Amino acid sequence: MVEPTFVSAHDTVPVWRSGTAADALRDTVDLARAVEALGYRRYWVAEHHSTPALATSAPAVLAGQILAVTATIRVGSGAVLLPNHAPLAVAEQFGVLGSLHPGRVDLGVGRAVGGAAAAGARLGDPHPRDFPAQLDELVGYFHREGGASQVRAVPEPAVAPEFWMVGSSPSSAAFAGARGLPYVYAHTIVPGLASVALNAYRKAFRPSVHLEYPRGAVSAIVVLADSDERAHSLADAFVLGQILMRTTDPDTLLPTEEEARRHRFGGAEEGFRRERIDPQLVGSLATVAPRFEALVRESGADEFFALSQIPGLEQRIRSYELLAKAAASL
Repeated sequence: MVEPTFVSAHDTVPVWRSGTAADALRDTVDLARAVEALGYRRYWVAEHHSTPALATSAPAVLAGQILAVTATIRVGSGAVLLPNHAPLAVAEQFGVLGSLHPGRVDLGVGRAVGGAAAAGARLGDPHPRDFPAQLDELVGYFHREGGASQVRAVPEPAVAPEFWMVGSSPSSAAFAGARGLPYVYAHTIVPGLASVALNAYRKAFRPSVHLEYPRGAVSAIVVLADSDERAHSLADAFVLGQILMRTTDPDTLLPTEEEARRHRFGGAEEGFRRERIDPQLVGSLATVAPRFEALVRESGADEFFALSQIPGLEQRIRSYELLAKAAASL
């Protein structure tokens, strides 16, 4: 029996036309409290830039707000996109979080940019290096060897954040394994390769200061509701928003469920809709539970992250409540 805490929450803080970015951020804080009460293990926030529909530009700041109003759930980034930052700045931010909330902070890192290239260029490390060098520097601030170094990230928490690598390819999985890091495969971005990626991760794994044994996870889009029809109606709102951002208005906020219901997906839009929804976990508990179990079993995932980009806080909480039931039945 796998406990409900096997599941964790992944959040991009979607901003809907029915509200504001401030509303979305407050909903995230409330959602974190709700999933903690449901027994979830972790709550991670993503990083995006210059994207009005996703209010996740500052994961360390938002993680701090969530840590302050929760007590047991681990909180962190999924992921800090390291090419956008000087490693020392990231170490200092997460050192503050770890000092205030020892043993509850996760530092997931990725090597993407998370938005327009122009935003990445303005955010980036002033002394750019390749990703492995950046990661080594970041880890070194928390796991120093050979005594004091010339530069230290202060404060130095008594318990270092738990490092994770987040990626969407077998190569990123093998990289994480070779570094002895826990790894999350983003089925949310590239569905269909979870088993391949986690097999590559386990094959490449070498014990490290982080882990003695491999720990792999899968992140998928999850939209659960009391009926298949309602779940697909909720999922369509986010999908329509992605279509609008890609075709007509990159600065749009996400449409409401009612707007999505009125929209007629045709041609290429319908193809995109199917591409985004079909491989993910969308539907009622009866529909999603066997697909959830299959994804976990086939990949051999030790943990599962659910990204529920759903309009309405009550509907999001309901989705996570139903997923907890599915996890408890494994």
